[in-house]
Amino acid sequence: MDRSNSGLMTFWAILVFSFSLVLAFMFRDYQLAVSGLLLFIILTAFIPGWRSTLLAGLSSMIVMTALVIYFRDENHNITRALLSQIYSLFVVVFSVIVIFYLKKMQQNFAYEKTHMASLFENATEGIILTDRSGKIVLVNPAAERMFGYDALDLVEEKVEKLIPMRFLNRHEGLREGYYHNPGNRTMGTGRDLYARRKDGSEFPVEVSLSHYFQRNEPFVIAFIVDITARKEIEKNLLRQKMELEKISDDIRKLNADLEGKVEERTLILKEALQKLEQSQTELSESLDKEKQLNEIKSRFVSMASHEFRTPLSTILSSATLVSKYPQTEDFEKREKHIRRIKDSVNHLNELLEDFLSLGKLEEGKVGVTITRFSVRDFIEDVVDEMKAMLKNGQEILPECTGDAQFITDKRMLKNIILNILSNAIKFSGEGKRVWIQTITRADQLFIRVRDEGLGIPEEDLPHLFSTFYRAKNVSNIQGTGLGLPIVKRYVNLLGGEIHLKSELEEGTEVTVELPEYKED
Repeated sequence: MDRSNSGLMTFWAILVFSFSLVLAFMFRDYQLAVSGLLLFIILTAFIPGWRSTLLAGLSSMIVMTALVIYFRDENHNITRALLSQIYSLFVVVFSVIVIFYLKKMQQNFAYEKTHMASLFENATEGIILTDRSGKIVLVNPAAERMFGYDALDLVEEKVEKLIPMRFLNRHEGLREGYYHNPGNRTMGTGRDLYARRKDGSEFPVEVSLSHYFQRNEPFVIAFIVDITARKEIEKNLLRQKMELEKISDDIRKLNADLEGKVEERTLILKEALQKLEQSQTELSESLDKEKQLNEIKSRFVSMASHEFRTPLSTILSSATLVSKYPQTEDFEKREKHIRRIKDSVNHLNELLEDFLSLGKLEEGKVGVTITRFSVRDFIEDVVDEMKAMLKNGQEILPECTGDAQFITDKRMLKNIILNILSNAIKFSGEGKRVWIQTITRADQLFIRVRDEGLGIPEEDLPHLFSTFYRAKNVSNIQGTGLGLPIVKRYVNLLGGEIHLKSELEEGTEVTVELPEYKED
């Protein structure tokens, strides 16, 4: 209530109070005064503040008490007058309390109204209230600023005035549908919404709807938020995301290219390292071969000078001594020296044969000529030939089992067995035995030669097939160190294998396994 209305109501209250007193004294009527005073109290309900009602109540009770005293001579019934006074005071107090309650309610309503008005006026969201027909009833300042209209320009206008032209037809149907099924919800879920300003420009919005009923008429409240800034941020974020994705793709491509180049460089480096290692290996092998060759040359020169010097010296000395025995009676002495010359010549011939055989094998000039032959007859011939080399008390014990016939290069096989038997005889003492066993089965020939000789030290076994190598315990026995290497090469040419095992002072066993050649 404004100040002018408050003054007017105060005037009327005072007027009623005064008039009630005048009438009471004029007509000497107590009840008329009470009625006027109650009306006086009731009128203070329209005057703001508690003081006016409180003063009206107190003044009314004082006046009523004074009137009772003033009219006491006319009251013949004291009890009735007292009860009437108490009742009147009770009515006054009750009226004051009722007026206080009404004023409290009025203050609360005014307080809530003020808050609601403040909320409506100061809300940052646009708020538009529409009725059942879609006409705008209220517009808050935020909506005015948002759409560029004054509130008076929008009130009584259809809400479609704020909708973009391209959505008008659809919006009317949606609005009617909402009125038939009202509820609190967000508009445009899953799609973008746009509104239209006074100048016709469009901007993105978020709209939430609520409703209420007044006098059975529905009203709809629309809460509108301008999300132009947010959309711009979203666009920027989307653009940045796309740029980041492009940068990420470029980085992935660069990484892939870099990895490819690294793999390529790694492969090139690996190949270079492999070639370097291969070159180092080849160089090392070449150096080892050169070293071995130098060792072989040295050993060959040492062995050749030793092996050739001894028989040549024997030939020279024996030839000189033969010339000193011209007489007939010196025949036996001449024969002795001639025999020594023949033995030395034969030894030199064997040395030369070994050298020639090794040279041919190294140069690959030895070919394989296969023939079918009787194994038993072949072994008997070889044993008979070797008997001339036997020492005192030595004997060769042959044993042949299995198939009678075999196909291979007979000449190479003979050289193999002669070399093995020759070593067995040479490195065995007088009275020792040598066994040679052959087994022919399943297109294979097994030859085993065992002796009771010196045996071979264990540390020398891996080197026995190396050219010019001789075991440590036979350095005082004639030999070139070529026999077993030649045997090994012959066995390889025939596609076979050779195995050797030995124990010192127990003897040696050599086993040769040869496959049978097939006749065309």
